[in-house]
Amino acid sequence: MPNTALVWLRRDLRLRDHTALAQATATHETVHIAFVYDTNILDQLTNKHDRRLHFIHQSLEEIHRKTSCLITLHGDPIELIPRLADELKVDTIIAAHDDDPYALARDKVVRSKLQDRFTTVLDHLIREKNQILKDDGTPYRVFTPYSRAWRNSITPNDFRERTPDLTKIKPPSQLDTGRLGNHPITKIGFEPTELWLASGEDAALQRLQDFLPQICAYSHNRNDPSKNGTSGLSVHLRFGTISIRECFRAAQTQPGSTKWETELIWREFYHMLLANFPELGEGKTFQPSTNDIKWPGNPAHFEAWKAGQTGYPLVDAAMRCFKATGWMHNRLRMVVAMFLTKDLLIDWRLGEQYFAENLLDFDLASNNGGWQWSASTGADAQPYFRIFNPILQSEKFDSQGTFIREWVPELATLDNKSIHWPFQPDGTRTLETPLNYPDPIVVHKDQKDKAIALFKKP
Repeated sequence: MPNTALVWLRRDLRLRDHTALAQATATHETVHIAFVYDTNILDQLTNKHDRRLHFIHQSLEEIHRKTSCLITLHGDPIELIPRLADELKVDTIIAAHDDDPYALARDKVVRSKLQDRFTTVLDHLIREKNQILKDDGTPYRVFTPYSRAWRNSITPNDFRERTPDLTKIKPPSQLDTGRLGNHPITKIGFEPTELWLASGEDAALQRLQDFLPQICAYSHNRNDPSKNGTSGLSVHLRFGTISIRECFRAAQTQPGSTKWETELIWREFYHMLLANFPELGEGKTFQPSTNDIKWPGNPAHFEAWKAGQTGYPLVDAAMRCFKATGWMHNRLRMVVAMFLTKDLLIDWRLGEQYFAENLLDFDLASNNGGWQWSASTGADAQPYFRIFNPILQSEKFDSQGTFIREWVPELATLDNKSIHWPFQPDGTRTLETPLNYPDPIVVHKDQKDKAIALFKKP
């Protein structure tokens, strides 16, 4: 049996059901674990209270608390990982595969330095890039047939737990102790902040267990932002504090889990698209005919949208909640994205970037896929004239105005009808319109016609 392996943690910040750790501990006598605070990524973050860094830091604290073996480095992993591998004299470096364009480029350079000592394993997804293809060998471009093929391809082994032998994870005796343990978050240039949910593997497992009794009602409750109807696991899946296999295994023990499983397959679909069409990560649309649309929106409207000051109560509530927490309910993501693109006629790329900078669960593939779906530029069988009415969305999915009252307190005293639209039909104010609530910045009916015309232009 080979002597020593290094597991490089990236999007798999846990110890349970961990493919890289399981493989390393099955084939090596001693295993070390390391994480790199990547300055190529961190140096681009201007908010020094970035919630994602706090989530990562706290999740790593839990790993070190459980093992006392975590090695943390701060800098460029292209330089640090090969140097650490040589210093520890490991014969194998194992990491979970990551299909983001930056990660692929980074790993290519690391592999060139380490040659066959470096390997990546499938862990973040059940199926990746070319594992689900059409009969002609090309990638699927529409979700429904992809989902059907995905389900038909699955075997019990795909969901099997990958159990590491944690007794083989050991601290390296020859390593400078200053790198053993987690860096203080201030040392890497960031500050502690507050999160709307607990970080780490234990919290992820607890959140899954709390959700399972409700999973049969997910199809009904998932669209109401005032209900605790979703799992809230997207952050944990993003950073790998829970494995995707664990989620599927747990879901299959419960009746009525199909709809939630479908949402997990959407995640696989968007990652497959990004892996096969990396230009999506560079601002290109999936539908080439929409790539050169000239979005005529007003920059001042973009600022009002970000601030939750559009005059559309559900949009404003969603954006204010997002600014305060870094979280947005999935239904609301669609509502605000479609409002930005179809009502304000603002380029979806600006919204995508704003979400990328502020989402606690930011994932390039899912964020891009969701924005392009809403903008009618992405992989979708639905036509461009699907345009949400933000008032009807509010009446349907926040019927009692509970979510709006929480986040737009200036409307809290309105009745359950007027809270969704506290104006005349044409957007003019009434005697009951609160003085401190803004006028609507656009009229939906007019903007809908403009959006359709925009897509019809040659």
